[in-house]
Amino acid sequence: MEPGTLPRGAAAPGPVAARRSGDVPRQAGWRSRDILRAAGLVIGLYLLLRLLWLAHDLLFVTFLGVMFGLAVARGVDWLERFRIPRGVGAALIVLSFAGLLAGVVATSAPTLRGQFGELQAMLPEALDRAEGWIESHRTGFLGQMMPGGARDQPAPGGQTPVPAAPGDPGQAPAARPPAEAPEPGAGTGGASSGLPKSLSGQFGALAGYLFSFLSSTVAVLGGLLLILFTALYIGAEPRLYYKGLLHLVPRPARPRADEVLSAIGMTLRKWLLSQLMLMAVIGVITTIGLSLLGVKAALSLGIIAGLLEFIPMLGPLLSAVPAVAMGFLDSPEKALFVALLYMGVQFLENHILVPLLMKRGVDLPPVVTLIGLSLMALVFGFLGMLVAVPFLAAVMTAVKLLYVEDVVGDDVKTVLDGPGAP
Repeated sequence: MEPGTLPRGAAAPGPVAARRSGDVPRQAGWRSRDILRAAGLVIGLYLLLRLLWLAHDLLFVTFLGVMFGLAVARGVDWLERFRIPRGVGAALIVLSFAGLLAGVVATSAPTLRGQFGELQAMLPEALDRAEGWIESHRTGFLGQMMPGGARDQPAPGGQTPVPAAPGDPGQAPAARPPAEAPEPGAGTGGASSGLPKSLSGQFGALAGYLFSFLSSTVAVLGGLLLILFTALYIGAEPRLYYKGLLHLVPRPARPRADEVLSAIGMTLRKWLLSQLMLMAVIGVITTIGLSLLGVKAALSLGIIAGLLEFIPMLGPLLSAVPAVAMGFLDSPEKALFVALLYMGVQFLENHILVPLLMKRGVDLPPVVTLIGLSLMALVFGFLGMLVAVPFLAAVMTAVKLLYVEDVVGDDVKTVLDGPGAP
């Protein structure tokens, strides 16, 4: 019998017996070097996430600068046809835009200063009047929608009935004396159980949370300068940074990475240009409508509406709050007309302007947009809400190309398939 062969009829040893006899090698476990490497990766990932969290404002501002730089690059490409150097073309575009903006601000500075001061002074009173109007209609439909609506209303005659004590079913309920009238100017917020805080207090807290980055003038100027210079450098030499990103990708995957980056860049550029046009149109229409209605500080409210139009869905709602409140300074009827004006502007935007300006631009489902906006606003505040939609658009473009097409195998259309594709 040859060595290593079993006698006829003998069963082969099982894995346990073979392991005991030493025929099957034991699998090596984690060595100290592997444990240290895994621990280093976990610690490094944690530190990276902490750094991103601490510097998220800087990252969002840089993202805005990159997005504006992509738009500047398209203008520089057009100027290059006239043999204008890219650096000179980028400087001309950026400085012309900054000069135009500064000229508009300087021309309307006295009016804006007066209207913004008037708006700041009158907005608390307008919110208090709106709250008082809501409180005066608590017995109606609004009262049924609010907590403690009809049950907190006093009995006729200004007396609040007191339930009879147990054991005295026939005794008529006693009556409490009417409450003392509130002092003039005290408002109705303290006596209301339906609204936990006054509207002005809630609006002030919301504005303080969303616009907390405006508390430092140095931070605002630094952010604007960072956006300006980032747009300038990227507009002058976009291929330099584009190639740098491609160098981070392995060579076999670079053609696909080139397609994905091109689609993301075109998506961001189309969204930004369309959004800037929407901001201008909405600001002008809102200013004209508020002026025709005779609302105070119409120009300032129109500028606010135009600026907040940069934030889809939530921006128009935020801009409508101070405008409707200012309408309450004159009458509830004017506040209703202001609300109808903002609804009409939104109807015009959603059914006419957006389909015309954003053809094959950003194809985001409304639910995804709303959830993304709310999540980014909740976690990162106003800056997060500002970049939420373009950031989601970039992520969705990458997901469509890298997962839906490459992994699932379905055909999807991107901006590269539409008109104007490079």
